[in-house]
Amino acid sequence: MNKSAINTLLIVTALSNFLLAAEPSAFGAGDLSNPEPYGLTSNEKVILETKNKLKKVAQKSNSQASELDSLRERIDGLQSIVESIGRKTHNNKINLQELQAEDNKAFVNSNEYQTRLAASIEENSKKIDTLKKALLDISQLLDTINAHYVTKDEYNTLVKSVNDFKELVSKEFKTGKKFKSSSSTISSPNLYNLAKRNYDKKYYTKSIANYEELIKRNYRPARAHYMIGEMYYKRKNYAKAISYFKKSSALYSKASYMPSLLLHTAISMDKTGDKAHAKVFYKAIIIKYPKSKEAKEAKKRLSK
Repeated sequence: MNKSAINTLLIVTALSNFLLAAEPSAFGAGDLSNPEPYGLTSNEKVILETKNKLKKVAQKSNSQASELDSLRERIDGLQSIVESIGRKTHNNKINLQELQAEDNKAFVNSNEYQTRLAASIEENSKKIDTLKKALLDISQLLDTINAHYVTKDEYNTLVKSVNDFKELVSKEFKTGKKFKSSSSTISSPNLYNLAKRNYDKKYYTKSIANYEELIKRNYRPARAHYMIGEMYYKRKNYAKAISYFKKSSALYSKASYMPSLLLHTAISMDKTGDKAHAKVFYKAIIIKYPKSKEAKEAKKRLSK
C-alpha cells in the first residue's frame, strides 16, 4: 500500500472516530438547555440539579415579589382609607366640639331664662299675695267696723245726745235766750263753718252740738260724724270716737280724711285693749295708703 493510500485511510479513520465521538451531541446528549437532557455526566447532573433549584428559587422569588407588590398595593389602599377616616374623625371631633359649645351656650341661656322666669313668677306671686292680703285686711276692716263697733248702747248714747240737744234748744227758746246754732237762725253752710271755727278754737262742746245739728239736717253727714269722732278721740272717749268713725266710713268710704279716720280708729281700739283688731287696721292703712304719714305712724306703732 502506497503512502498516499495510507494517508487517505488515516484520514477516513480519524474522520470516522470524530463522527462517532460527535454523534451524541448531535442527538442532544449532554445538552443542559434541553428541557429533558440525557447522557449527562455526574458533573452535568449536579449542574442541572443546581440549575433546577435556582429556577425554582427564581420562580418562588418572582411569586413572592408579585405577592409583595399586591400587598403593597393593598397597604397603600388601606393607608388611603385610614387617612380618609382620620380626616373625617378630625372633622367630626371639631364638629362635636362646636356642638358641645353650642349646647353649653344654649344650656346657659336656658338656665338664665329659667332663672329670670322663676324670679318673675316669684315676684308676681308676692304681688298677688300682697293684693290678696290687702283685700282680706280691708274686708276684715269693713266687717269689723260694721259688725263689732256699733253696739246698741253706743247707738242709744248717740240718740240720747241728739235728744239732749233738742231739749236744750227747746229750753233756750222757752227762756227767751238766743241759741246761735238753732236751725231757725242759721243756714246749713253757715252752721258748718261755725262748727269748724268752734273746732279750731277747741270749743268741742259747741262744735259737737253744731255737727249734730248738721247730721240732723243731713248736711255733709259723713264729715260731721268724722269731726265728732275726732273730738271724742281728742277727749280720749275712744268708744264714742269709734262709733262715729264707723258711721262716717259707712256713709262715704272714699273721703280724703279716711287715712286719719282709720289710724285714729286703730289707736282707739289699741287704747281700749282690742290689740288684734288694732293690728288689722294698722296693716290696712299701710297697704292702702303706703305713702301717707298715717302709714308711717301705723308702721311705728306696729313695730312696738
